[in-house]
Order: sequence, then C-alpha cells, then structure tokens
Amino acid sequence: MLKKLFLGIAIGFLFVYFSFKGVDLGRIADGLKNAKLSFIPAVLGLLVLIQIIRSYRWGIILKPMMAIDQLSLFSVTSVGFLAVVAIPARIGELARPYLISTKTGVSMSSAVGTVLVERVLDGLTILAAFFIVVLFTPLPPWLIRGSLVFLFIILVFLGVMIFLIFKREIALNFLAPLFRRLPEKWHLRLADLIDSLIDGFKIIPHWRSMCYLVFLSVAMWLTDAVAMYVLFFAFGFDLPLSAAFVLMVIIILGIAIPTAPGFVGNWHFFCVLGLGLFGIHKTDALTYAIVLHFLSIGVIVILGLAFLPFNRFSLSDIKRRFSANNDA
Repeated sequence: MLKKLFLGIAIGFLFVYFSFKGVDLGRIADGLKNAKLSFIPAVLGLLVLIQIIRSYRWGIILKPMMAIDQLSLFSVTSVGFLAVVAIPARIGELARPYLISTKTGVSMSSAVGTVLVERVLDGLTILAAFFIVVLFTPLPPWLIRGSLVFLFIILVFLGVMIFLIFKREIALNFLAPLFRRLPEKWHLRLADLIDSLIDGFKIIPHWRSMCYLVFLSVAMWLTDAVAMYVLFFAFGFDLPLSAAFVLMVIIILGIAIPTAPGFVGNWHFFCVLGLGLFGIHKTDALTYAIVLHFLSIGVIVILGLAFLPFNRFSLSDIKRRFSANNDA
C-alpha cells in the first residue's frame, strides 16, 4: 500500500514537473483572471449530471441481483468516487462495492463484478467515439496505437466476461484444478470469489438492458466531452467538439497510470499534451488543465463529502467485508 502510494506520488510529481517546465506562471495567473466565469456554472451542471447518469446506470447493472433506490445509488456512487480520487493506486474502486454490500444483500464480490461491467462499457464507448473522430481528424500514430492497445485489453475483458456468464460451469470446472493447487483454505475462497464475481455479470444476457446501458454510457461520456467543450469557450479556444473527445481519451489514458491522490500531475500533463495536438500554447493549455481538474475533482469531493456521513468506511472495513463474503 505504502509502496503504491509513494510510486503514485513520485509519478505525479514527475508529471507536475514536466507540465510546468518552461511555463510562464504570470501568464497562467493572467489566464485564470481573464477566464470567462459565465461558462463555469454550465460546466459544473454537466459534471454533476455525469454522476447522476453514472449512478442510474449502475442501478440497472445491479438490478438482476437487487433493485436499489436511486438515492442510495447516488449516495454510494458519490462517496465511492471520492475514495477513487483520495486513495492511491485505484484501491478506492473497492469503496462502492463495499458500501453497496453493507446497504443491501448483494455480496461484495458480485458488486465488484458490476463495476467491471461498468468499466468495459466505459472503455468501449470512449474508444468508439475516439475512432469515429479519427476518421475526420488526423492524429499522431502513438495515440492511435495506444488506443488500439486499450481496445484490445477491453475486448479481452469483455470476451472473458461473456464466456464466464454463458459458460459458467465449464469455466469453474476448468479453473477448479488450478485452485486445488493452492492450500485448501485459499482454493475454496478463490472458487467462491469467482463464482460470486460472475453474479455481477448477470445483466450481460439481457440484450435490451445492455442496449440501454450502451445508450446511457454514450450519454454520460458525451456529457463529459461537452463539459470540456464548454470550458473551451471560457478560455477562448476555437476548437471543435471532436477535440474535446480526443482530449477526454488522452486524459483517461493518462490517469490510468499509477497516480497521486486526485490524479495530480497525470491529469495536467496529459491535458496539456492533448490540447497541444490542436495548437494550443502550453501555458494556455496548462491553465485550462488546472481549471478543468479543479472543477472535476471539486464536484466529486463536494458530493462525496456531502454523503460521507451516511457512508463511512475504512480500508480495514473493506478487507474484513471482502473476507466475510468469501467465507460465507
């Protein structure tokens, strides 16, 4: 845990250094002063809408196991994403499964499975939008190659999930000899964990629900791109909506790297990199990155803190719950 924390912080500082290298701090201050604040409320509204769509979509993925009211979903989602930005090395991703398992009868392992479904939907939606943009916008080969690698990983995950849900018994029977090589305590736990995890994929055979989930995913990430696009106007950037999609993909790829809490450094460096593809000066791009990061993380932190009193947890709580679910 500490090694991952220090690694994330070290990488974050490195990206901060390269982001600010050669930048005129006075020009950044001027850019912040001259930004058109009238666009900020619209950006904030869109960022909140993203969280609403995200929590609603999660409820649909969970529905084959249990119908959960929207307020509980939004509350848990808000605190869960606060954990993602506050806890390094993506360990915070376990907060939502833990919290929803404490509030409902859904096991934590199954809840983790629903989060994996979310991630696959997100990856496919973002990359589909990106490759559509590529048809009309010339982009550097390294970005296309990186996106293809990302797409391959997502498709592998999707293929494994489809196989596990449709050929569950075959998959478990195939894995059983591998599990039996472990000490009895561990092989039983691991077998139960995988079996419970597969329950989180129950939405996949329901093609109508999956089509609706794809629609919601498109709506959510389109909202994210529009938020970035609206913020362009605050800084006088004359860029098309397609630039916002490219920027969104680059930032997402960037924050997938081990990072400091709050994605500090990674976010800024890759945002500057993305805007640089469209001819935006580094100083102006960094000014935009600072504001976009502040607004995006600010919304997550405020919503998370608002619901935190109703969803308290610690890393030791998550570990105990996970162990209890696997022992059950």
